[in-house]
Amino acid sequence: MVGAKASSRAAVVAVASRERDRAEAFARQHGIPRACGYADLLADREVDAIYNPLPNSLHAEWSIAAARAGKHVLCEKPLAVSEAEARAMFAAADAHGVVLVEAFPYMFQPQMLEIERLIASGAIGEVRTMFGAFGFTIADPANIRLDAQLGGGALMDAGCYPVSLARQVFGVRPERVTAIARWRSGVDQTLATTLEYPGGGIAQISCSFATAVHRRAIIAGSVGVIDTDYHNHTDRVTAPSFRLKRGTDWQAEFETVPVPSENGFRAELDAFADMIEREDRATVGARRAASLDNAWTLAAILTSARR
Repeated sequence: MVGAKASSRAAVVAVASRERDRAEAFARQHGIPRACGYADLLADREVDAIYNPLPNSLHAEWSIAAARAGKHVLCEKPLAVSEAEARAMFAAADAHGVVLVEAFPYMFQPQMLEIERLIASGAIGEVRTMFGAFGFTIADPANIRLDAQLGGGALMDAGCYPVSLARQVFGVRPERVTAIARWRSGVDQTLATTLEYPGGGIAQISCSFATAVHRRAIIAGSVGVIDTDYHNHTDRVTAPSFRLKRGTDWQAEFETVPVPSENGFRAELDAFADMIEREDRATVGARRAASLDNAWTLAAILTSARR
């Protein structure tokens, strides 16, 4: 809610829940004008767009329902549990003339936008390898992230971040995927995967629900290196930055690249509103292509890990 309230492009006018009491309590706590059930929210003509933060297994059902109701959709990551499901969601959006975007706050941060600009400009040369990791501890066995029926698991919750980062870095889906996992209650608790990309690029990714908190990525090119924490919210850091090394020899040193302090939710909400208002088909199309590749890759990783 902090990011939404800071946005100059969007206003939260209603909140929905399966249980009306929970919706009303949330609305009172955050000063939201209306509380209702899902169906009533979609029928509300004063609502232009919805944010879908439901469990992964419900993203497709309710995003498609929202599209059919004429609402634009900002859907929490990962967009879908399969590429086929993601394609059905985009087909519904197209059929009803609305915008569907996968919500990855870090992608809309000045930090990530500058990293993408540097890579595109050739600052580190041709990207050859990348390592990305994200992990933390979940101790409560009742946490929905550990529920296989709800699309849980370390990959779908934490690992989808470095998977999406690799897609942004290499610009395509991998052509070969191998993975290994440690399982708990039917979901991956810790997982590591190697992704091989057309042209020879390789990404190695790890994620876990059984480690101390860590979030890091190293992107190594033919003439330089980028080292980043790819934060969702750089406003949580006193002096947000990432590191850049130019050159190939041992004497080359990292320079610190400062970036603006920003709430990721505000940044993605403003970008989402901008895509809608400007009818920015190029950006919407690029985000769609990345989301379809992400959905395919996540499914391929889990298939490999299960084998």
